[in-house]
Amino acid sequence: MQRRTLLGLGVAGAVALALAGAGAALLLSTPTWRDGRLLPTGRRVLRGVARAVLDGSLSDDPTSQSAALEAHLARMDATLSAMPPTTQREVAGLLTLLATAPGSLALTGLSQPWHEAPVDALQRTLQSMRLSTLGLRRQVYQALRDLTHAAYFADPSTWAQLGYPGPAKVG
Repeated sequence: MQRRTLLGLGVAGAVALALAGAGAALLLSTPTWRDGRLLPTGRRVLRGVARAVLDGSLSDDPTSQSAALEAHLARMDATLSAMPPTTQREVAGLLTLLATAPGSLALTGLSQPWHEAPVDALQRTLQSMRLSTLGLRRQVYQALRDLTHAAYFADPSTWAQLGYPGPAKVG
């Protein structure tokens, strides 16, 4: 092996290790879930997802919409807390990845933070994930959509939108 090749491999290896270390440090410094609660970074991602997925179900009034989203995020805490610890860790890992700019861009193509992106950009991002040829992107889309729906429709006040009158009275 020539000396230049060896030096080139050494530099390339050092750069790869530095990038991997920086990526790991970034992910570890961006927690989204701890002790059964969403942290602000996770809340921002899920708030953005909810704005896109629930568009048309939420009020157009900014104050009412903000209150509905806060209530939704509280239900999201409860929904995630009811899941097995393994699933909680998987969701936390996904949210952590989506909360970082490089992770979000690589996985979803979204170049803006979830909480700052306009609804139409979020919807285009989710639609491209839904129709992606990559199974991982489709799985992430389905997980985000299903979690959002599970938490949103856990509130009896949202059932009327589905035409669901509520559970039958027994007795």
